[in-house]
Amino acid sequence: MSNASEGQAIAADEVADCPRCQKPLPLCICDTVTPIESRVSLLILQYPQEQDRALGTARLAALHFKDAAVKIGLSWPSLAKALGRSVADPSRWAVLYLGSAKVADLDADRDIVAINRKGEIEPNQHSVLGRIEGVVLLDGTWSQAKALWWRNPWMLKCQRVILGPRRPSRYGALRREPRRDGLSTIEAAAMLIAALEKRPEIETALSESFERMLARYREVQGATPELAPQPKPRPKRDFRRRKRASG
Repeated sequence: MSNASEGQAIAADEVADCPRCQKPLPLCICDTVTPIESRVSLLILQYPQEQDRALGTARLAALHFKDAAVKIGLSWPSLAKALGRSVADPSRWAVLYLGSAKVADLDADRDIVAINRKGEIEPNQHSVLGRIEGVVLLDGTWSQAKALWWRNPWMLKCQRVILGPRRPSRYGALRREPRRDGLSTIEAAAMLIAALEKRPEIETALSESFERMLARYREVQGATPELAPQPKPRPKRDFRRRKRASG
């Protein structure tokens, strides 16, 4: 593995990727991850254009669990197809809901809340959350995640859940979240699975890995700026078309 302290600038197209996390090798922390035995399965659906090699956390999150998968695409005909299984009951899976409902707005003193299709708190939270066998997370920007939500109607059969993080994402200034309760994929997986299994050590393990990933990124960034994600260009407006339309 390359050592950032050597201060050698490496061209982006010359940096090999780790076959497990698919990050550039100078950013890889796979050797620090020990898979966790968990009752709850994890499925991460990643938008095709969200494969951020430097700061993405989807594959790092999946590496922490023995029953986890990352699938890249836009739509799957069913949960079973997305999982690669013959049968899967979506009613026993939770999906992190992208709507406007927030834990704070619902006046719920919980880190995780199950809601119905109207955005209302489900009665008997303990029973509803206790039957969850797996978690579906959507990996991408806010708009990309919404596209995945609308392209996969089978998610409507899953139990909707929302999170009430007590602190903002550890990304900080490295990646701005559109909402204060917005989290990275690994942070969301940590909160969800730890809460569902009542095992705080799961959240601790994933949070520590995320911190190591960010520390490695900051360490490497100075020596290899090519690994830093490039800002997305703003779409150019066609003022001529706008003028004709308004005239």
